[in-house]
Formats: sequence, structure tokens, C-alpha cells
Amino acid sequence: MDMELRGKRVLVTGGSKGIGLSCAQAFAAEGCDVILASRDQSALEAAAAAIRGRHNVQVAVFAGDLGDSAARVALHAAHPGIDVLVNNAGAIPGGTVHDIDLARWQQAWALKVFGYIHLTQLYLPGMEAKRDGVIVNIIGMAGRGPRADYVCGAAGNASLIAFTAAVGGKSPDHNVRVVGIAPGATMTDRIITLSKSRAKTKFGDESRWEEMLAGLPLGRAGKPEEIADLAVFCASPRGGYLSGTTLDVDGGAQFRG
Repeated sequence: MDMELRGKRVLVTGGSKGIGLSCAQAFAAEGCDVILASRDQSALEAAAAAIRGRHNVQVAVFAGDLGDSAARVALHAAHPGIDVLVNNAGAIPGGTVHDIDLARWQQAWALKVFGYIHLTQLYLPGMEAKRDGVIVNIIGMAGRGPRADYVCGAAGNASLIAFTAAVGGKSPDHNVRVVGIAPGATMTDRIITLSKSRAKTKFGDESRWEEMLAGLPLGRAGKPEEIADLAVFCASPRGGYLSGTTLDVDGGAQFRG
């Protein structure tokens, strides 16, 4: 299926690994030029080289801490003219309300929650002015089903689901769409870190992290490529009547009781 995205410019935050890198690869496969943003310059260069090696597209990188508003402004100044923004950067820690002090809570939200909000504020006006553009927010299923051992992430994700609905409900007035994707357990380095945190809370032993993934739908965690393919669809004209909604990708886990 032709996603009708060839030649579009796509910015992916957190684009050097995990779901972000998979998104960048999937958009590049559709003929999009991509911009990868994250903290790690060397990881960005390696990711960019891998994409260039597989696809005949332009790849740019931006190294900076997107938890810092100045870095977000610098990113927008360096790459103002994009067609698709994939907000993906974020690493909210696991733990209960007793485990995470306020400074760590604020640090986590500075990147994922306020990072998504600020980048939307920076890029949405340009998209509205040209009456074309899509913002895809990679959020997380914890916003649908809050858990005591991931309270910081659950609260952050819930706010981003509401943010996506509020902005994406209005943006089609300017022919711009804002869509969310809420991955469940997805096999990345991130899920291992969270599973270790949950195992430490539950068992007092983080080495038992694999037990936290037992009983998943279809006998496995999701694949980053599955999230990436959905992001491409949502950003494409094929998904042209999607806005404001957040699509759950958890294999039906939320309905298993």
C-alpha cells in the first residue's frame, strides 16, 4: 500500500533507538526524509548511517536534551519546516509515589510531558499556516490503566492522552491532525528497565524482571516495528480522518481482567 508520504520531512524525537528509531526507519522506507533528535550524538550518527544505508533519503540529526526548553527551541530553529512530528522522547521511571522524589518527577515530565507540549506549540503554528501537517504522540498504555508502581508515568501519559484529544479535536479546522498511539508492553531496552523496577518492588529482586512479562497477549511483547507501522499509517493520507484519538496497541491486555 502506497502511504503517499514520499518526499515528506519527518522529525522523530528519541530517534536513536527503540520505538523512535523504528519510526524513523519506517518513514524512510516510505521515501520520507527524516530528522533524528536525541541526547546521544554517537548513537544518532550510527542510526542515521544505518538508515542511509538502507534507504535513498536524507537524514539529519540533532543532539540535545529535549527536557530543556532551550534545546527544543534550538531544534525548531534548526529544522523549522517539517511535515510530520513524531513526539517520542521520554523515559519516565517506574516506582510508587513513595519511591520518586519531586525533583525526579519534574525531570521526567520535563522531557516527555512538557517536551511533547512545547514541541507541539513550536511546530503546530507552521503546520496550521500552510494547512498541512500531522503530529503523532507516542504515549503509553499506563495512561489508560494507572498502576501504583508506575504512578509518574501513568499520570504523565494520561495528561498526554487528554492533550492529544484537546489539540487534535481543534487542529482539523486548519487541516492539521494530531494523533496519539499508546503502546503496551513493547520489547525495547525501556521495557526491561521498567520490568526490573517492578520486579524490585514486587519481589525485592530486579533479576526476576522476565516474570513481569509473563502472560502477555499472543505470548509476547509488542514489536517496535508494529508501533512504527501504525505511526506511518496515522501520519499518512490513508489515516486522514484520524485526529484527537489515541490508539491503544496492547494486544487486548486491558480487557483480560
